[in-house]
Amino acid sequence: MTGASLPWTHSPVKVGLVGAGPWARGVHARVLAAGPETQLTAVWARRAEAAQETAAPYGAEVVASFEELLDTCEAVAFAVPPFVQAELACRAAAAGKALLLEKPLAMDLPSAQRLVDAVDTAGVVSQVVLTSRYNPATRRFLAAARSVEAVGARACMVTGAFLGGEFATPWRLEHGALLDLGPHVLDLLDAAMGPIVRVRGTGDPRRWIELTCEHASGAVSQASLSGSVNVENGITRIELFGPHPELVYDGADIDHEESLPVLRREFATAVRTGKSGELDVHRGLHLQTLMAQAMEG
Repeated sequence: MTGASLPWTHSPVKVGLVGAGPWARGVHARVLAAGPETQLTAVWARRAEAAQETAAPYGAEVVASFEELLDTCEAVAFAVPPFVQAELACRAAAAGKALLLEKPLAMDLPSAQRLVDAVDTAGVVSQVVLTSRYNPATRRFLAAARSVEAVGARACMVTGAFLGGEFATPWRLEHGALLDLGPHVLDLLDAAMGPIVRVRGTGDPRRWIELTCEHASGAVSQASLSGSVNVENGITRIELFGPHPELVYDGADIDHEESLPVLRREFATAVRTGKSGELDVHRGLHLQTLMAQAMEG
């Protein structure tokens, strides 16, 4: 059995959910309610009717304020725009709550740093929802990548999500692919090729942006990002090159549902042990730092 399928011997972690948009409804609420590691206790959102729609299928409470949400739970999951998350997560950390955070941590680097400082001061557990990193297939690719000497890589993450539909939200349309897709690609390149020490960006994040990454090993990788191109399905692909045969990660081959029980189990384990895993706020801050460099050009 995998770690996520082993019996859960602890009490479920009581989690309150902030947000009631499509990601909150489609992922956070159902995953947290499925257990056995977690229990969805309450939902709070700006629109009470949306919170009710999100909470009702799972018998969770709808609360009238963020403070009331904090009273119902021991951990808080966020599915809100980055500028909202950065403010509220600081308050949740100060209240001693573990944090399940979306990427990016915040809209800008200073706000992300304040959140990290709040988490460190409070000593609470944190975890970032870099969804693909919890997938067994992704982890097999990264294990293979670490066993080879790659001198270069190219990556692509392009979608049509910003052209219309429920994920064409104001913050994504304003700031583009770098803040939304960048954390995923930079995280995977950093994990596969070794630490990224410098990023340069060219282009318009609202249309198409190219990133050139310098790694501590001396390797160089490049990534193409866009949320505004007409492709039938999103494309996520990473290719590593070196004296070995080409090593390829293709998101089309990934069942993303396999990530979710692993994510839930690892968050609950972190809360119960009091020890954050690799994908915590400090990982999020590293990615935010790289994105800030890219925006400098």
